[in-house]
Amino acid sequence: MIITLTMFLMGILLGFIGAGGSGFIIALLTVVFGVPIHTALGTSLAAMVFTTLSGAYSHFRQGNIDVKTGITVGIFGAIMSFLGSKIAVWIPVNSLHWLTAGMLFLSAVMLLIRLFLVGRLKETNKRENKFSGSFLVSAAFVGIVTGLFSGTFGIGSAPFIQLGLLVVIGLSVQKSVGTTMLVILPIAIAGGIGYYFEGYFDVLLFIQVLAGTMIGSYIGAKFTNKVPLPILKSAMVFTPIMAGVILLIQ
Repeated sequence: MIITLTMFLMGILLGFIGAGGSGFIIALLTVVFGVPIHTALGTSLAAMVFTTLSGAYSHFRQGNIDVKTGITVGIFGAIMSFLGSKIAVWIPVNSLHWLTAGMLFLSAVMLLIRLFLVGRLKETNKRENKFSGSFLVSAAFVGIVTGLFSGTFGIGSAPFIQLGLLVVIGLSVQKSVGTTMLVILPIAIAGGIGYYFEGYFDVLLFIQVLAGTMIGSYIGAKFTNKVPLPILKSAMVFTPIMAGVILLIQ
């Protein structure tokens, strides 16, 4: 019940900022509950499938998802996420702690630069043909990079996906938050399958994590459009920082 309650509270935050939360789940499972990091990686990615499914549905109801962009980026991301899970099993435990924490800090820095230091974001970006050659190249780039990060380091790469959707593809902040949930879904499925076949999956732990995060994520997504934009931006940046700090405690 303690794990489930913790994941429920975390799920509210993750649904609000449009993150799958795998990095945060890994940090809490390994540091607070003593779960081996490779098992935490596999279990959290598998649980994130249902967390993002719930959050994506809620964001879709709120009108925050660009479906075509989410599906296209997600397909490329899923392929690389599966390959990344095969790479992760060869990384030593201590190194994986530091590398995952480093990726979380880097994602926060990248979001900070984009959201606060590179001018004012455009709230709309009209594209007449999203399946033009340039769009497919952009979507492939975002999907390949973020999918590899997710599969290798067990994180959902939400900040990287959001940054890619903001900068490379040109979605608004709200659209990038919601669409990120859709992109993470196939990435989490592919990565979770990869870790499952490597033997890093705990069924009971999966149920405990899922029970909390799925409900919390659905509730949190309802607040995305109800708070001032500066608060949403700040939450997007500080969430991966907190997860990285927790991982470094180990």
